[in-house]
Parts: sequence; structure tokens; C-alpha cells
Amino acid sequence: MSLDRAKAYLAGRGLAHHIIIPEHSSATVEAAAEALGCEPGMIAKTLSFLQEDRPVLILAEGMARVDNKKYKARFGCKARMIPGDRVEALIGHDVGGVCPYGVNEGVTVYLDVSLKRHQVVYPAAGTDHSAVRLTIEELERSCDHAGWVDVCKFSEEQGAEG
Repeated sequence: MSLDRAKAYLAGRGLAHHIIIPEHSSATVEAAAEALGCEPGMIAKTLSFLQEDRPVLILAEGMARVDNKKYKARFGCKARMIPGDRVEALIGHDVGGVCPYGVNEGVTVYLDVSLKRHQVVYPAAGTDHSAVRLTIEELERSCDHAGWVDVCKFSEEQGAEG
């Protein structure tokens, strides 16, 4: 089960106690924010991309959007999302619960600088009814990431600091 994989992974980093299992779905940014009682921007959404045939995850601020020009400048290719029916096989978690915890071997994880707008963020924990409450410092140490990137755009009107 994806939640068990994420929980075991986070336990190895001393962070399993940060997992939250809300009563309502956390499958989308809006649903997660409502279920967790936080602003949508505090949701650390995990975006799944294919670069050639390699799966890549980018965690971004809930209200941020991928900027195709920034993405191409950073990675040298067009931003191409993984089709929904292939996400679980390539990443190890299904749509609605994709997170950087307990992913399949060969998945590269990046953190987008848009997350730094908040002191606390909530990535998923493997299912569409899960989240992990983390400070930015905890987020950094909670996942094996390849570094910070700046591939999103954010309109000041989209939300306030969380």
C-alpha cells in the first residue's frame, strides 16, 4: 500500500509522526486545503513529468503553475506530464496521493522555490486521504531530492503567505 511505503520512508527520517489522515479527500489542492484547514498555497503539490523516459517529480506551492519557458531552460526539454494511467507504475503512488516518499527507484525529485513562500507545507503521503505537515527544513530532509529549481510562476493575487 502506498501509505505504508510513505510511512516507512518517513519513519526512517524520524518524521512519520507528521502524517495526517484527514476525514475528507486530499486528492486536489483545493480538497486538501479544505480537509487540512490551511490555505491552498500551503499544499505542496507533487507534479509528475517524463523527461525522455525518466520519471521526475517536482514539488511546488499549491497555487503555483509550471512555467514552460523556465522548465525548458532548466531541463532542456518541454514539460510533459505523465499520463494518469501510467503514474502509479512509474512513480509508485497513484494520482491524488503522489509524493516523494517511498517512490520507485530511478525517480528524480526536485523542490520548486515557490514552496519557500511558506513556513509550513503539506505534501501528500501516498494516498488521496493523507498529508504530511512539514516545515521547509523538514521537507528538505524528508526526501532525497536533487535540489531546488525555479520552474513555476506565481501571481501575487493567487494567495498569501501561509
